[in-house]
Amino acid sequence: MLKFIWLIISISLITLIFLRTPQNQGLANFSIKSNLLGSPSSAEQILNSLTVVLMLVYFLFAIFLNLIN
Repeated sequence: MLKFIWLIISISLITLIFLRTPQNQGLANFSIKSNLLGSPSSAEQILNSLTVVLMLVYFLFAIFLNLIN
């Protein structure tokens, strides 16, 4: 069960990294044009903080899974 949760966190983290990478194309350009996510700077801050939180959770799961095996 823990490995499945770790897999979901991994996929979410990869997706978030792909979402925040483009500067003038992709989702970043979409959010600038259509203000759906608030101001572009707030959307970027949310993606950055969510990425950091998921990275910490990912590494904690990795350490925990290695300790119990």
